[in-house]
Amino acid sequence: MFPLFLTVVICAFIFDFINGFHDAANSIATVVSTKVLSPLQAVLWAAFFNVVAAFLFDLKVADAVASIVKTSAIDLWVILAGLLAAIIWNLLTWWYGIPSSSSHTLMGGFAGAAIAKAGLAGLGDIGKIYTTFFFIFLAPLIGLLIAFVITILLAHLAKNSNPYRAEKWFKRSQLISSAAFSIGHGANDAQKVMGVLAAAVIIYAGHLYTTGTEPAWLHIKTSVNAVTGKTSIKDIPLWIKAGCYAAMGFGTMSGGWKIIKTMGTRITKVTPFEGVSAETAGAITLFITHALGVPVSTTHTISGSIMGVGATKRLSAVRWGVTINLLWAWLLTIPVSALLAAIFFYIFKLFA
Repeated sequence: MFPLFLTVVICAFIFDFINGFHDAANSIATVVSTKVLSPLQAVLWAAFFNVVAAFLFDLKVADAVASIVKTSAIDLWVILAGLLAAIIWNLLTWWYGIPSSSSHTLMGGFAGAAIAKAGLAGLGDIGKIYTTFFFIFLAPLIGLLIAFVITILLAHLAKNSNPYRAEKWFKRSQLISSAAFSIGHGANDAQKVMGVLAAAVIIYAGHLYTTGTEPAWLHIKTSVNAVTGKTSIKDIPLWIKAGCYAAMGFGTMSGGWKIIKTMGTRITKVTPFEGVSAETAGAITLFITHALGVPVSTTHTISGSIMGVGATKRLSAVRWGVTINLLWAWLLTIPVSALLAAIFFYIFKLFA
């Protein structure tokens, strides 16, 4: 069983690496398009703050992802099928420059493989599943509204400023806002893979426990809610945390230039002033949803924030045709990933 477990761990880290360069555009698109940083400087900046997130947040998002399916209804083949489906969809959308959600790709694959094995009974906390689904639409809307308000407030505060000095100040401020968004990205996205790996570790540790051995490096600290009876993840082994954040950091350093072009120029033209508004709104949205334990899409969040910034100029400043195409990609991500994962699972069962 160890070779299968090791394969799952490797695929999880590969997914996190791909997530890094697929979603690098989320935190650096505006800072690159406004020429505040060069592409290389921007990815190094984002990668550093992706890893900083490891020291700042608890595991609410990881716990939410692990709760999507019932551990008792899945096995390592289910997790492997979900990861492979998520990897393929991420690579396809990256190749075509579509900023789809790595988060929903992973959750769709995870859930699809579980349903293929155990039917709908394989799904876990239905409340968290519904909440995650609703935030496909709520996260970009929240980002849009916050960005709209921040842009108006900043425009009012800077209306009497010297234009040259104001632009210089906003360029410097973009370093802070992009760093904040990168921290939110790391806290949100790296934890989703932690949740999947936690499920894999629980399954593998359970197998070892039946043989009378459970090494310390597989120990996961959990707690049980006395009222609901639900088990929550409180801590996971250091190698999982370090591996997930490092993989995402290295992935971010690899860049994702096709998606950066879509995010930074095709939705709407972004200035340093507007970049600060969009990144700040995106970061605030991610911090709020993390506090609520909701695994949202950083892609959806920053896309909505950029739209909110564009809408303050005039509605026609946002290229709604591009936006509609993005919406279709968002809606298709979960079902397509789930279908791919189910196919992988059935293939595995033929030969496993």
